This record gives sequence, C-alpha cells and structure tokens, in this order.
Amino acid sequence: MKKYISMFLVALVGMFTFVSCDPETDEKAGGTAVEKMAGLWVVTVDAVDEDGNVISKNLLGEFNVNTYNTAANDADKMWLDDGGKFYNVKMKVNVTDYKNGKFEAIPNTSYNPADDTAGNVEFLKGQVLYSQGKNLHGAPVDSICYTVKFDDDEDGLIYRVSGKRYSGFTE
Repeated sequence: MKKYISMFLVALVGMFTFVSCDPETDEKAGGTAVEKMAGLWVVTVDAVDEDGNVISKNLLGEFNVNTYNTAANDADKMWLDDGGKFYNVKMKVNVTDYKNGKFEAIPNTSYNPADDTAGNVEFLKGQVLYSQGKNLHGAPVDSICYTVKFDDDEDGLIYRVSGKRYSGFTE
C-alpha cells in the first residue's frame, strides 16, 4: 500500500511540475509611456508675479510631489499629486512634449476632481528638466518646475513649484 501511495505522490508532484511552468509569454518587460517624467520629487513653493519674479520664497518648506502614469498608460497624460501638502492637487495633466518634459493642465479644470470643494486651476504649466538638477553630492538629477494659479486662492497669487527628483540617498 505504501508503494502505491508513494508512486501516486511522485506522479502528482511530477504532474504539477510540468503543468505549473510557462516558459514563454507574449509579455515584454518595460516601463510606462511617461516613465522619464514619472517620479517622486522633493519641491518647494514660491509665490511669483506675472513676470516670474519671486514675491515670497519657500512658503511651505520641502514636501513631495508625485508624477505617475494613468491607468490606461496614456503617452499624452500623467497624474500630478501633491499628497495633500499644497491645495491637495491630484489631477491629470497633459504631456504636451514628452521629449522635452513639458506638461500643462487644461484651464478651468478641477485640481482635485474627487473633492467637490476643490476649485479649478486657471493655468498650470511645467517642465521636467532632464539631468539639470544636482543633488547634495553634485551628481546630476532631473528637476521639475511648474507654475500654477488657483481660482479659489484668496490672494490671487501665482505659485512656482520647483525641485528635484528624489534619489533615494540621504541628503
């Protein structure tokens, strides 16, 4: 009896060994459509005038902004998300020039469609500058800069959000 149970278990294990492996797939590994622009950014916010001159510097200290692909992996859209640190921005922006890292929001679009109390952006335009920033050790990193104006801002200010890609190293 032990002999038959042993043979059955060996046959069962052998069957699962051959059935459970799929050596070939049609999937090709790779990144997302906006992978060069996607990332975690350490940024600061300055209030600026219409000409870009700083009115008030570093309003909130450093905080993180995320940019990432859409669920549909669109090449012409990405998410911009400030994690609730600055106006609770979480919106899709249009990638207008991927090669040069340019993006913008459609004017009068809610800066957080999931929040009924959120206002709209009057404009939001920005750019990811590839290898144009430097970390504290002097190594080149990508940087990001965008200007935004919110229709529900009591002071009617224009803000410049700028910073560099988080490298993962202690700075």
